[in-house]
Amino acid sequence: MAHRIITQAVVVGARVFGRAFNEAYKQAQASSKYAQSSSGSGSSINTFTSSGLTLDEACKILNVRPPQPGKANMEETIERFKRLFDANDPTKGGSFYLQSKILRARERIELEVREAQQAAEMEAEAKAGWRPKVFKDR
Repeated sequence: MAHRIITQAVVVGARVFGRAFNEAYKQAQASSKYAQSSSGSGSSINTFTSSGLTLDEACKILNVRPPQPGKANMEETIERFKRLFDANDPTKGGSFYLQSKILRARERIELEVREAQQAAEMEAEAKAGWRPKVFKDR
């Protein structure tokens, strides 16, 4: 009689686990399709994949304007970052969560500025034409 109860409990547990696993798989698949469709649509929202911050969110966290093409005010961004980062130091009673959000916001803005600079350099090189570096010491 005991083996029957144990077997029934195992079968019911396996069913519950199987259904939960199936639902989780369906949800992950739907989430993956949604993320793929939203990133492939060319939307104007740029996300930084490691932290999930958009450029707008990063600018709101640091209270700075979004960097304009060719006009990056990194001094103001770094100054605000240092002030907010130090104000939220956990050893001084601040929040580690807020401090990490501030750090990720600065990294996101720096990434955007770096990409804009690289694009500007490539555009300037394309305008000037390709000029390979030739060494004449042979």
